[in-house]
Amino acid sequence: MDHRTRFRPCIDLHEGRVKQIVGGTLDSPSETLKTNFVSDLPPSWYADLYARDGLRGGHVIKLGPGNDEAARSALAAYPGGLQIGGGIAPGHATPWLEAGASHVIATSSLFDSEGHFREERLSALVAEVGADRLVIDLSCRRRGDSWIVAMNRWQTLTDLKITVATLDALASSCAEFLIHAADVEGKCDGIDEALVVFLGQWAGRPLTYAGGAASLADLEWVEQLSGGNVDLTIGSALDIFGGTGVSYEDCVAYNRAR
Repeated sequence: MDHRTRFRPCIDLHEGRVKQIVGGTLDSPSETLKTNFVSDLPPSWYADLYARDGLRGGHVIKLGPGNDEAARSALAAYPGGLQIGGGIAPGHATPWLEAGASHVIATSSLFDSEGHFREERLSALVAEVGADRLVIDLSCRRRGDSWIVAMNRWQTLTDLKITVATLDALASSCAEFLIHAADVEGKCDGIDEALVVFLGQWAGRPLTYAGGAASLADLEWVEQLSGGNVDLTIGSALDIFGGTGVSYEDCVAYNRAR
């Protein structure tokens, strides 16, 4: 099979507005939160744009409370075209699918308050929505030569490392994986190349990487590093989010060429 890396769009919501935030500062008070961009446009505008251009598999992420209404407006604008994450937990996932999400994305709810992975919580989500409608978010922070899954808006390190054994064990419980490299998220200083290489070598499920992308060349670089097995989300560098590194239209054209 000919694998090709694709651009995947995003809509990050904070306090009900579309924003691009430096991932490592998400636990900061409002006055010290590092924000790259705050949009004057509603989330539905971005969802309409992605629908117009046929971009599927993008994610809407609710960063903290106060984002439910904004998230629903985005999903309603592009039914079946966007995934939803942020506070997704067993017993509360189905309404988001009914609201138009293609998949629900789970991270923190799979762990207890101390960061221990709870397999029964994953099983409960799978029982509720089905593995084919679930994306497992393994967003992580690098510690030495390891990547440790981080929860609570990427602030709390869990006991789960991203390894071949971890991916193998979780693969049957989800449709795909989403991995934010939280240490480089929002900085536009380049991707975590070693993580992309590792993910591409595994390739047991569709994988989307986010964090640090700064230019259109990063799409080609991720394709080369991962053998085309990893898709890329570009956020802060995009012109539609106030960035100067890459134009949204170029990303659309890149996907169409594939």
